[in-house]
Amino acid sequence: MAIREGRAFCRICLAQCGTHLKIDDETNKIVDIRGDKENPLSAGYACFKGLQAEEAHHGESRLLHPLKRKPDGSFEQMSMEQALDEVAAKLSALIERDGPDAIGVYFGNGSIFNSTAVTMQASFLEAIGSRSRFTSYTIDQSAKTLSFERIGGWAGGNLQLAQADVILLLGSNPLLSHGLLGMLASQPTNNLNAERARGLKVIVIDPRRTETATHADVLIQPLPGHDAMILAGLIRLVLNEGWQDKEFCERYVGATAVQSLRESVAPFTETTVETRAGLQPGDLRRVAELFARDSKQGAVYTGTGPSMAPHSNLMQHLADCLNVICGRFLRPGDKVLSVDMMVPSSPFRAEVIPPPRTSWKVPPSRIRGVGSIGGEKTTGTLADEILTPGAEQVKCLISCGGNLANLMPDQKKMQRAFDALELKVSVEPYMTNTARLADYIFPPLLQYERSDLPVSAYGFAFFREPWVQYAPALLKPPKGSELIEEWYFFWALAKRLGKTMNFSGHVLDMDKGPTNDELLAMRTQHPLAPLEEIKTHRSGKIYYEAQTTVLPPRPESTATFDVIPADVSVELGELATELKTNSGKQFTYLLSSRRMRDFYNTIGMFLPTTRKRNPFNPAYLNPEDLAANGLTSGDRIQITSDHAQISAIVQADPTLRRGVVSMAHAWGPLPGEPMDTATHGASTNMLISTDSNTEPLNSMPRMSAIPVNIVRVSEYMERDNQSQHRKDSEVFAK
Repeated sequence: MAIREGRAFCRICLAQCGTHLKIDDETNKIVDIRGDKENPLSAGYACFKGLQAEEAHHGESRLLHPLKRKPDGSFEQMSMEQALDEVAAKLSALIERDGPDAIGVYFGNGSIFNSTAVTMQASFLEAIGSRSRFTSYTIDQSAKTLSFERIGGWAGGNLQLAQADVILLLGSNPLLSHGLLGMLASQPTNNLNAERARGLKVIVIDPRRTETATHADVLIQPLPGHDAMILAGLIRLVLNEGWQDKEFCERYVGATAVQSLRESVAPFTETTVETRAGLQPGDLRRVAELFARDSKQGAVYTGTGPSMAPHSNLMQHLADCLNVICGRFLRPGDKVLSVDMMVPSSPFRAEVIPPPRTSWKVPPSRIRGVGSIGGEKTTGTLADEILTPGAEQVKCLISCGGNLANLMPDQKKMQRAFDALELKVSVEPYMTNTARLADYIFPPLLQYERSDLPVSAYGFAFFREPWVQYAPALLKPPKGSELIEEWYFFWALAKRLGKTMNFSGHVLDMDKGPTNDELLAMRTQHPLAPLEEIKTHRSGKIYYEAQTTVLPPRPESTATFDVIPADVSVELGELATELKTNSGKQFTYLLSSRRMRDFYNTIGMFLPTTRKRNPFNPAYLNPEDLAANGLTSGDRIQITSDHAQISAIVQADPTLRRGVVSMAHAWGPLPGEPMDTATHGASTNMLISTDSNTEPLNSMPRMSAIPVNIVRVSEYMERDNQSQHRKDSEVFAK
C-alpha cells in the first residue's frame, strides 16, 4: 500500500474547512480524512458531513458514466461527447424555435461551491442570450439582496465577531449550520466560546433552544413567522427609550426619516407583539436592553428560518434597520479584518452605498410581475416559468447540483413542470429524484478530483480573515469512469452552439478549451494573491497585509440609509393590520423548517453511514404537545396544511417550544410513488403552495411557519393514504 498525503478544503458549505487526506495510490481511494491542523482558519476543525468524503467519492451509489433515457424510461450508458452532441443539437433547435430564454439553468448548493463551474454557468447563459438563470439563493435568503436594494449598504466593510460586544441571532443556528458567513462558519463552537470568554454577549431569537442558544445570555422563543413583528417592536422600543446612536442617525439617516420610522412602528407595542408572538412579558425589553442600551458594537443577523417565513422581505429590512439606527458598523480608523482575496483591492470608507434598486430597473417577470434578484429569475417562479405558455417559456431545464424534484415548494406542481419540459438535463453525481426524471444525466467530478479556490462573490467577504487556499486535484477519476468537469459541460455546449464565452473578464478560446487551473488563474484578481503565489501555501494563507482600516467618507458622499421607503411603509402598515387581526383557530400548529446535523440539504441521502444515522426526517414536537395529542415518539401522524397533507413519524424534542412542528425539508419520494415514512421520510414541500402565501418582489414561498393541524394516523387513515398515493401514481402516469 502506497499512502500519499494531501491537503485541500471542503466544498460542501460556506465554511470551506481545511482537510487532510491520506490516499492509497494503488487503489486511488481515500483511506483517511480529517481536519487540517495546519489550516490557519479552521485549525483542524471539520464536521461530520465533510468527513464523509470517502463514501461520497467511492460509494456504490455514485454515477460514473453519462446516461440517456430510453423510451421505456430506463437509462442507457453513452459516451460523454455523444451526449454533449445530442444535448447541443436539441438546445440549438429550441433556441431557433423559441428563443434563448427557453433554456433555463438551475444551480444548487451541490455545485455552487465549485468556483469555475458557477462562473462558467453564468457565462454560458450570457453567451446564448438567456435570462433564465435560477439558483438556490432565490429560494433561500434573497430577502438580503432586496433589503440592500431598498435600504442601502455600508462601504466600510463587514463587522467581525472579534469586534462585537453583542450579536443577536434571529432564526440562525451557526453551531449546526456553519452559516454565519465567516464569523461562526468554521470551528464555530470554539470561536464562540473564545469570544464569550472575552465578554461577547449572545442573544438568540428562535422557536427552539438550538445548539447555539445553549450559549445565549438571552434566549426568547417566539412562535415561528413573527420575526418582522418582533423587529418592529424592538425598533419602537429603542427609539422610544432613546437608545439609538443619535450621532450616526443624524449623519447617515436624517431626522425626518427617523421620525417616519418611529411613526411606522408605533403600533408594535411590547404587550401586543409579545402576545401575538407567544412571548413572555418583558422578553422584548430584555433583548432591546442588552442589544441597544448595554452594548455599543455588534449586530443582528438573520438565518434561513425567518427568510423562509411570512413577511421575510420586511423582516430583513427591519433587521438591517435595527443595525442602522444603532450604528452597528465599522467607523473611520477601525480595522477591516475580512477582505476577499479573489477580487481587486479597493478602499473601505465610512459612507453609505445608496439604495440601488436594481430589481426595479429590469423588465418584470411575466410571472406575477416579479423582478430579478442579482441578475437571476426567482426560483419560486420556476414551475410557473415552465408551465405558463408564451414568450420566454422555459422548455429546457439544466439542473446542476440541486435536487429540484424534492427541494422545490409545491412538489406536485414542480412534478407537472418537469413533465411539461421538452428537454431535461441533470448534472448530478447520484441518481436523485431529479436525475431520475432527466433525459440526460452527466455525472461530474467530485471535489477532491478537481482543483479549486474558495467561494467568492464581489462585495462579500465570506471569511473572518483574508484567507485563501488552492485545493489541488488529489484523486484521479475512478478507473473506467467517464466524468465531466462542470465548467467543461457549459464550455463544450457553447462551443457546439458556436458561441464565444467571457469568463471573469477573459474571452475564452472556443477551439481549444482552457485547463481548470487556467480558469482559476483568471479568477485570482487580488494583487497580493495571484494563483502561483496561493499555491505555495498548501494549507492556505491569511494575508494579514491585505487588512486595512476604514477611511473617512469622501466629501461628496452625502447618501443616507432609506430606512422607511414608501413600499416598506406599506408593508409595515399591512403587518400592523395583521397584528390587530384575530389569527383564528383553523390550524393549531405552525410547521417550522429545520436543519439536520448530518445533512447539508440533500447531501448525504446516498451515503450509507449518514442514512444509517438518519433514515427519515422526524416531525419534532414538544413532549407536552405529544402528550396532549396522545402521541409517543415513533407514532405516525397526518400533517394537514391549507394546501395538502402528508404523513410523518413524530419524535419528542424538549428544546422546541409548544405549538410548533419542526421538520427538515427536501425528503420523501416523488409525488405519486409509494411512500414509507420510515425509509423515505416525508416531504414538507407537499404542504406548500407557490400560488398563494408568497412574498412580493421575489415571490418567495412560505416555506416555514406553515399553519397545520396534526392527528394520529389510524390504520384506516394509513390505508386511505396509500390509496391516495395509488391514485396520484395513476394521474402522473397519464
